[in-house]
Amino acid sequence: MKKLKLTAGSYVKLSGSTKAAPPLASLNTLNPQDSVSVTIRVRRKKSIERALKKGKILTRDEYDKQFGASEEDIAMVETFAASNHLSVVESSKARRSVIVKGAISDMEKAFQVHLADYKDKDGKVFHGRSGDINIPAALEGVVEGVFGLDNRPNANPKFIITTNDNGMFASHTTVAGYNPNDLSKIYGFPKTVTGKKQCIGIIELGGGYRNTDLTTYFAGLGIATPVVKAISVDGGINKPTTANSADGEVMLDIEVAGAVAPGSTIVVYFAPNTDKGFLDAITTAIHDNQNKPSVISISWGAAEKSWTAQSLTNFNEAFKSAALLGVTICVAAGDEGSDDNVGDGKVHADFPSSSPYVLSCGGTKLIASLKKIKSEIVWHAATNSATGGGVSDFFPLPDYQKNAKVPLSIDTKFKGRGVPDVAGNADPATGYRVRVDGQNLVIGGTSAVAPLMAGLIALLNEKNGKPAGFINPKLYANPSGCRDITVGDNITTATNKGYKAGIGWDACTGWGVLNNL
Repeated sequence: MKKLKLTAGSYVKLSGSTKAAPPLASLNTLNPQDSVSVTIRVRRKKSIERALKKGKILTRDEYDKQFGASEEDIAMVETFAASNHLSVVESSKARRSVIVKGAISDMEKAFQVHLADYKDKDGKVFHGRSGDINIPAALEGVVEGVFGLDNRPNANPKFIITTNDNGMFASHTTVAGYNPNDLSKIYGFPKTVTGKKQCIGIIELGGGYRNTDLTTYFAGLGIATPVVKAISVDGGINKPTTANSADGEVMLDIEVAGAVAPGSTIVVYFAPNTDKGFLDAITTAIHDNQNKPSVISISWGAAEKSWTAQSLTNFNEAFKSAALLGVTICVAAGDEGSDDNVGDGKVHADFPSSSPYVLSCGGTKLIASLKKIKSEIVWHAATNSATGGGVSDFFPLPDYQKNAKVPLSIDTKFKGRGVPDVAGNADPATGYRVRVDGQNLVIGGTSAVAPLMAGLIALLNEKNGKPAGFINPKLYANPSGCRDITVGDNITTATNKGYKAGIGWDACTGWGVLNNL
């Protein structure tokens, strides 16, 4: 085992860890003896790139042996933790993660950072940092990321509850909307399968579900209630409160996926809304040897500029692992159009939707009658609510998009990954009929499209007898399975610039709507 030399001055900056201080005044409330938990990400035994190009799907055991972290690297990190009075909570070679816990004062010394308490606009206190994280020089190249030293909320759910003219929540009887199972029929999803023996993983960073609501909802659709399990990650739990909370996201995700693929098992991974919680939930789901989800739905995210480079990189590396394991990742593209709720007058792509290794899901406005489509255009309401979409300013254009005519990023002129890949109904005015905390609501947003696509993937996996896995290369090589959406744009008044739909791929709805598969 390589011996760590923890001498004075033997520290180096952790690449990509630079973070700006929260735009708030710090509080004098931080107790240096308070305990915090940190996830340390460790390098793979060997590069994954060649295996990804081959496209062969590995079992989880095969993956762990070839591309997990090495015992030596894990041991080095554990030694570092012990030398700084940090206890090891969990080590996982598959997830390439060592989770350590200790006093804030010890964490500050171990990683040479300064932490402070802050209060966000909702009154929630969190600890944050600025500048770089530092690690021993002996761990340079071994450690690829450190998460949890800053636990400010970072991601937002991509759902919108439809309201009436008086601002009250709209019920099923007062606004147009679709039952998800009817939408499945309208879009021509496979009819002879139910997602049997498939597991759909759902990532949630807050909120919860009530079994009584699920039973009532699916009974109303005439569908057997699917099996739904909750898994706690980093202390996150199924904690329903009120309909105007993140419960709307949780119930939307479960009910849409369950209505499309009622024969599947749905596993909900609850984690705190932090970069650590988000990443740990994703890696837990991908490497879940018990439930083995074949598709994962993510409806949370934020503009790329909100993330550190180490977050963007480590999330993307996790999605690479999913690709090699045959797990499809479906991610909402965002609900604030080209601005992505940043407000700086520039265009932004939402992350993790902008990862090249996920299926990015944009939004449309669908008008249908008697299960026949009358029209479908880009979702763009009179306000600034509109489908996310654009070009990444961080991830280069992937090989599978080289012939898709993805434009350069409008502001930076970066030749980046274009989003979304596909789209589906998302306009709250034509949204999804769901049940949340005893209320029958209509909800829209690209949050609905991610579980819709996840349900579709579960159906296809059962139909084909094998996991679809990372479908982007096949999708771009033969987009004929999509119905092109050619009308509309996501140009918001906050930017007065953005992207327009057109023939072929575009940065509003990708290739269009997957249908008749």
